[in-house]
Amino acid sequence: MARQERAIATRQQIIRAAAECFDITGYERTTLSDIVDQSGVTKGAVYFHFRSKDDLGTVVIDEQHAISMAAVAQIRTTGAPALEQLVMQAYEMGRQMIDDPVVRAGIRLTLELSAADGPPKPYLDWISGLDHIFRDAAAEGDLADTMDPAHLARYFVAAFTGVQLVSNVLTQRHDLELRIAQMLEVFLPSIMAPRRRRRAESYLGARWTPPQT
Repeated sequence: MARQERAIATRQQIIRAAAECFDITGYERTTLSDIVDQSGVTKGAVYFHFRSKDDLGTVVIDEQHAISMAAVAQIRTTGAPALEQLVMQAYEMGRQMIDDPVVRAGIRLTLELSAADGPPKPYLDWISGLDHIFRDAAAEGDLADTMDPAHLARYFVAAFTGVQLVSNVLTQRHDLELRIAQMLEVFLPSIMAPRRRRRAESYLGARWTPPQT
């Protein structure tokens, strides 16, 4: 059991080191030697757990996706109104990008690799989850009758991706929380039923705190 626990810990150490390298220098400029140096383990240990840099890149994306989707699932269990959940999800994803190198690296890799037949699953899963959010908002009476949940889901993913990307380019995401707030202040009232727009302010103030581990 102790050997298995050490193997798991070593694997996570390598993943985090790879994420830190990918986050700083991107996929193309990161080498396996960089990851070995960053991880503090031997090259043999890296190859024991991962076949190649491609393999590590895929795992980092999968880890980031799992982290983000776990937060989405937990927010769904709060029972908050759907549009309030949307706000909580947006701020939590922003927090993860700022605080977690695995999340930052996974997002960077997804964007970089998407230019060359990269992984669509993170986007598709996010769009699907938001489609459910907007359908729930419609059922709750918060969504304007003219709004299509599927169209809103795809648009929101594109808008959020653009906001965080521009924030990263201009300020290394130091202003990301502010830019998310500005995006939501424009987006949320514009999709709500006129009779429900008075609720927008309370929804915009919603936040979710991850449970302590």
